Amino acid sequence: MVALKAVGAAAAIGAVAVAGVIYWEFDNLVPIVGLGVNYVRFFNAPKGTLTTEHDSAQSVVQNKQPDPIRTIQMKTAEAAISSKDWPSYNKTLTSERYSALDQITKATAGELSVLCTYDTGQYTGFNTGLLEIEGALVFSTEYDIFSINPNTCKENWRVHENYTPASPQGVSRGPAFFENMLFRGTQDGRVLAYDFKTGKRLWETRIADPMRGESAPAAPIAWNGLVFIGNAGGDVKGVKGRMYALDAKTGKIVWEFYLVPKSPGDVERGPQAPSPLTGSTWSIPPGQPITGGATWTSYTLDPSNGVLYVPGGNPAPDFALGQRGGENLYSGSIVELDAKTGAYKGHFKIVPKDWHDWDVSAAPVVTSIASGKKVLFEAPKDGHLYAFDLASRNQMYRVPVTKLDNAEAPFEPNTAVHFCPGSTGGAEWNGPAYDPQNNLVMVGEVQWCTTVTVQPKDEVEKVAEGKPWSGMDSMNPYNVWGKSDAVFDWAGWVYAIDAETGAWRWRAKSNYPVQSGVTPTAGGVVFFGDMGGNFYALDADTGEKLWGQKIGGAIGGGVITYETNGQQRVAVATGLTEVIWPSEQTTAKVSVLGVKPK
Repeated sequence: MVALKAVGAAAAIGAVAVAGVIYWEFDNLVPIVGLGVNYVRFFNAPKGTLTTEHDSAQSVVQNKQPDPIRTIQMKTAEAAISSKDWPSYNKTLTSERYSALDQITKATAGELSVLCTYDTGQYTGFNTGLLEIEGALVFSTEYDIFSINPNTCKENWRVHENYTPASPQGVSRGPAFFENMLFRGTQDGRVLAYDFKTGKRLWETRIADPMRGESAPAAPIAWNGLVFIGNAGGDVKGVKGRMYALDAKTGKIVWEFYLVPKSPGDVERGPQAPSPLTGSTWSIPPGQPITGGATWTSYTLDPSNGVLYVPGGNPAPDFALGQRGGENLYSGSIVELDAKTGAYKGHFKIVPKDWHDWDVSAAPVVTSIASGKKVLFEAPKDGHLYAFDLASRNQMYRVPVTKLDNAEAPFEPNTAVHFCPGSTGGAEWNGPAYDPQNNLVMVGEVQWCTTVTVQPKDEVEKVAEGKPWSGMDSMNPYNVWGKSDAVFDWAGWVYAIDAETGAWRWRAKSNYPVQSGVTPTAGGVVFFGDMGGNFYALDADTGEKLWGQKIGGAIGGGVITYETNGQQRVAVATGLTEVIWPSEQTTAKVSVLGVKPK
C-alpha cells in the first residue's frame, strides 16, 4: 500500500511538472503537442451530415419574381461585382462575397468534382482567404505566400519567410492585391509587399512588437494607394489594438489609430489619426493596463464615401469583467474611420459588455438591400446577426443564428459557468454574405460551448504583461480560453436571413462547425465547407443540398469562385490544423472544383 501511494504521489508530481513545463514553454510546445493531442481527439471522427430546415412562416420563393425597381437594384448590385476574378478577401471591398458567375447552376452543381489540388506540405492553421486575380490563385500560410495556376494548380512561385512568431497559433488570413503588388501580415508583426508576378519582396514595415505578444495575421485590404491592416494580440496583457494605413508603394505608415485609449508612453509608429477616445469608458484597477480591441480577421471599405469599417476585438482580461468597468470602447465595436486620414467618424457598439471572449471579429457587409436601404450586417462571436440602417444608424434587428444558453450568467471565482456560444463559438474570421438575387444574408456559425471558472482578483492582476490574460482559473494550458465541450459535441450552421426583417428563411445544420467563407452565386448556388472537411453546394433559395463530399482536412478558410479559360471554378482551402480546433491532422491544401464540360 505504501509503495502504491508512493507511485501515485510520484505520478501526481510528474503530471504537475509536465503541466508546468508546458505552461512555461507554451509557445514552443503547443504546436508540437497539439498535433498529437488533436490526432487522438479526432480519432474515429464521424462522417459529415447536413440537414436543412425551413421556417414555415416564410415563403422560400419570396423575391423570386422581382418587381421592376428590384430588378434594377439587382442588376446594379451585380454590375458592381461582375468581375470574373476574386480580387479581395471578401471579393468586394464592401464584403458581400456574392459572385455574378452563373455557369454552375442548381441543375449542374450535382456534377461537381475536384479537378486539381495543391499541397503546401505544411501542418498549419490554414484559414487563409484566397484571391484569384489576373490568372493566378494566391494565398498564404504562417510563413509562406503562394501563387498557383487557378486551372491546373501548378505552382507559379512560392516565397518562404523565416521568423519567430509571437504566438503558437500558426495562422495567416491571407493577402491583399493592388496594382501588381501583394501584401500580407506576419505573426511577428510585420507587413510585407511582393511583386505579383514574381514574388520578389518589395518592402517590409513593422506595425507590432512580437516581444509583447503582438502579431499581424489579418488579411489586409487595399484601396486608393493605401494598404489597411491592424495588429492582433488583444488577449495578451498590455496589448492594445491599433489600425494602420500604409503607402502601397513604399510601406510608409500614413496614419495610426488606437482602437482603445492610448496612454502616456504608448509607442507611436506613425502620424496619429484624430480620435475622440479617452479613458473614461475604462475603469481599471491602479497599475493595470488597458488591454484589447485588437483586429485579426479583415476589414470592409465603402469606396463611395471612403469609410473604412474596422471590427474591434474583445477587451481583456477576457473573463474577468470586474477588472474593467465601463463600455470599454472601442472593443466589441465596428469602428468607422476616414480611410484617407484615419479620422474617427463613428462606431457601432455591438457587444455592450463582453465577459465571454465574444470578439466583434469578422469584417461586416455594407450593401444596399431590396428595399433600397443601405445596411451594415455583422456576425460576431456572440451567436447573433446584427443589421444597422446606415442612413438612420438605427439597429434593424439582432437575431440568434446558433445555440444560445446561459449567456447572462455572471462569472465568479470558484464557480464553473457553462455557456453557449462558447469562446470559440459564433462567427469567427469569416462573416456574413449577401445574395441580391433573393435578398438573403447568409452566415456560417459554430455551435460549441465553453465552461469557465474565473480567477480571483489578485491572481488576475499578477499576470505579467506580455502573457495571455484571459482570467481563466486553470493549470491546463489548453484551457486558457475556457474548457470547450467534448469533441463532436458541437455543430455548425448556415443561416439564410431575410435582409429586411431578420426572419430566417432556411437553415442548414452540419455535424461539424462552419467557419469557412460562405459564397452565394448568380447560378442560385451557395458554397461553404465545415471543419470535418466536407464541402457543400446548396440551393441558395431553399438550402437544399445539391452536392456534398469530404474533399480534405478541416475547411476553415477561403471558399471562392472565379472564371478561368471560360469555365467557372470554385477554390477551397482545406487542412486547418491548430491546437484550439480538433481536426484531421493533414497538410494544408487548396483544391479547385468545377463541372467538366460534356
